[in-house]
Amino acid sequence: MSSQNIHSEKILILDFGSQVTQLIARRVREIGVYCEIYPYDVDLNLIKEFNAQGIILSGGPESTTEQGSPRAPSYVFEAGVPVLGICYGLQTMSVQLGGKVQGSSKREYGHATVEIKEKCPLFDGLTDHEGERKLDVWMSHGDKVTSIPDGFVTVGSTETCPYAAIYNADKQYYGVQFHPEVTHSKQGGEILRRFVIDVCKLHGLWSPSAIIDDAIERIRKQVGDRKVLLGLSGGVDSSVTALLLQRAIGKQLTCVFVDNGLLRLNEGLQVKQMFEPMDLNFVYADASDKFLEALKGISDPELKRKAIGKTFIDVFAEEARKLEGVDFLAQGTIYPDVIESAAAKSGKAHVIKSHHNVGGLPDDLKFELVEPLRELFKDEVRRIGVALGLPESMVMRHPFPGPGLGVRVLGEVKKEYLELLRQADAIFMEELNKSGWYHKVSQAFTVFLPVRAVGVMGDHRSYDYVVSLRAVKTIDFMTAKWAELPYELLGHISNRIINEINGISRVVYDVSGKPPATIEWE
Repeated sequence: MSSQNIHSEKILILDFGSQVTQLIARRVREIGVYCEIYPYDVDLNLIKEFNAQGIILSGGPESTTEQGSPRAPSYVFEAGVPVLGICYGLQTMSVQLGGKVQGSSKREYGHATVEIKEKCPLFDGLTDHEGERKLDVWMSHGDKVTSIPDGFVTVGSTETCPYAAIYNADKQYYGVQFHPEVTHSKQGGEILRRFVIDVCKLHGLWSPSAIIDDAIERIRKQVGDRKVLLGLSGGVDSSVTALLLQRAIGKQLTCVFVDNGLLRLNEGLQVKQMFEPMDLNFVYADASDKFLEALKGISDPELKRKAIGKTFIDVFAEEARKLEGVDFLAQGTIYPDVIESAAAKSGKAHVIKSHHNVGGLPDDLKFELVEPLRELFKDEVRRIGVALGLPESMVMRHPFPGPGLGVRVLGEVKKEYLELLRQADAIFMEELNKSGWYHKVSQAFTVFLPVRAVGVMGDHRSYDYVVSLRAVKTIDFMTAKWAELPYELLGHISNRIINEINGISRVVYDVSGKPPATIEWE
């Protein structure tokens, strides 16, 4: 076990509502330092209790020129730790310390070039233009700083933004108008590393092996010699949760895998083969008929979700009642769930994810929660999964909705539709992997459309079903662009699906972005 406390070094990120605040946290974690995101108006005592060695102020959609717009707690500038303001964070820091911000007639959105004019620990020696002190960065702002506070110097400017980077050496305050957390800012990762490691004097204790050791230690401390029940879905989160628990407590763990009949091709068998040989109690509950019966006659997507959720709870509860002496329910809750539910330290809500995390259990089944992934982002969970020995093909698999294929069959779910969809989706995934495109897109899947279209198969007229292929690229899944897969690849996939699957006569490709569409169809 690690002798070092991996939570002893930490950065606090105060969130002003930016869509990419989580990216800041992920970058800091990648650097090897633990961090948490708090809303800017969180209880001041929680900020003090967190006792960070550095504070980052995020971007946000508001304007500091508007009355009542968000401000950082004054304590931030009294705590005696380095502060980095990003975009809105720079602007509110400037205003709060005596500078000025004004609306600009020229909005900067997208690529920009910052000219570095003064020495500063975050930028010294960095360049994206050989022989010039210039950095390629990503901007997204309308307002801009027009006067910097006393004690600050101008470090960098663009053609339209005179204070693109500022610095107070005495206080160790730094401000950047651009977003170093996004990949479009080429030196952004190094800038953040310098702030976290060089300026805040941290060492990078946050690593996959250290996280695993810490999680195992905490599980053993919480659980002791008692028993734990986990609803295993076969997804990354629940699988990593299972392996951490197995390492920590062995056969004190029981994993219940509910096969709802809404999984991908051979997925239930794969989960069974992976977990049955492990030193844990593995229960395989084949409930596919029960789920199909519960979905009969239902076409509305929300009603389908509710029917799937209720049936899952019923089946899981039935299996749980067969067990004796279970005190804990394990869940694969991850940090974005906590943030989004406002549960992070504020106590406003307690997150219960759908599907493989089990909420709404009957009153006779009361468990304490074990959530070993609660502090981790999805990419951290994946890295830990690899370190624990999970196959990379499983760990790096695209997201899969909790209701499974139940929401990828449009309208009423029928066994015939599911079989056709499974086969078509398997061909799509196989060809994406063979072509190298699987890991170039963020999510890809097939949707079954319950409509028939005319086709010609050999010398015969056919009248069979339609499937749609969907592939998107995204950073945060809040917005997404449809992936421009090569026409040749799409044509090959289409030919395989139509020729190899009896019952599908037409394949279409979804070229809708998010927004206005969503990534999933239901």
